[in-house]
Amino acid sequence: MKVVRAATAGFCMGVSLALQRLDRALEEQPARPTRTLGPIIHNPQVLADYEQRGVFCIDDEREVREGDRVVIRAHGIPRELEDAVRSRGAVVVDATCPRVKKAQLAIARATRNGATLLLFGEAAHPEVRGLVSYACGAAQVFGDENALAALNPDPARPYVLASQTTQHRGAFERIEAALRERLPRLEVLSTICDATRERQDEARRIAAEVDAMVVVGGRNSGNTRRLAELAAESGIPAWHVESAAELQRKNFQEKQTVGLTAGASTPKRLIDEAQAWLEAI
Repeated sequence: MKVVRAATAGFCMGVSLALQRLDRALEEQPARPTRTLGPIIHNPQVLADYEQRGVFCIDDEREVREGDRVVIRAHGIPRELEDAVRSRGAVVVDATCPRVKKAQLAIARATRNGATLLLFGEAAHPEVRGLVSYACGAAQVFGDENALAALNPDPARPYVLASQTTQHRGAFERIEAALRERLPRLEVLSTICDATRERQDEARRIAAEVDAMVVVGGRNSGNTRRLAELAAESGIPAWHVESAAELQRKNFQEKQTVGLTAGASTPKRLIDEAQAWLEAI
C-alpha cells in the first residue's frame, strides 16, 4: 500500500520547546520533585514515559509542596493558578508555548480598557481557560457560529475577537466577517498559529488525493481531532488512532493509497509505527 505522509505531522515548535524545558530541568536537578499542573502535552504515551522518569501530573495546586518544581504545561494555565503555585513556594518552569503566551498577552492588552472578549474555542480546554484568565473584563467563549449567535453581542459595546490557537482558520474567518458587519467597535486578534494552519492545509491536500486517511494522536488533543474532522469532510474514510495497534486491516483491504498525518503532540515514533503498519499491507 502506498502511504502519503504529511511533512508537517508530529511535534510543533511549542511542544518541542516544552519538552526540551522539562528535559533540561530534569538534567539540571534530577532529585528535585517535579510535577506538571495538568498534562504537559496531550499525548498519553509521552506522559507515561515521563512518569517512568518521576514526573507526575497533578490537577490541584494544593498538592504542591514548598520546593517542588512545577512545570507549566504547553497549553498554559490561568494566571491566578500560576500565582497560587508560586505562593506555595514552588520552583516554576514556564513551558507555555510561545504562541499561546503571545495570545495571552495580546488579550490582556486588547481588553485593558474594558472590551468584552469573544473567544472562539472549546470552553473546557485548558488553553482556553488560560486565555480567558488574561481578559481584563468580561469574557464569552463559543464553540461554533450557532453558539456565537446565541450570545447576541451588543453593537454599542466594544469587543475583542480571538481564538484558541488550534482552531479552524476557515471557521474563524467566517465568524470575523459576520461580526464585522454587526459590531462597529470590534478588534480582531490573529491568534491561530501557523503550525495549525499548515497542518490543516496539508491534511486537506492529502485527503483530496488518497482513498483513506489515518490521523495519529491523543484523543484529548484538540488539534488532532480537528485534523481527523477535516479529513472526514473530504468525503473519504478517516480514522483517528492513538497508535498503530488500533488500526484494523479490514478497513484498508480495498484501498490503494492512504494519507497519514498526526497531531502537534504526537511523537515521531508513533507516526513511524503507523506508516510501517500501513506499508506492510
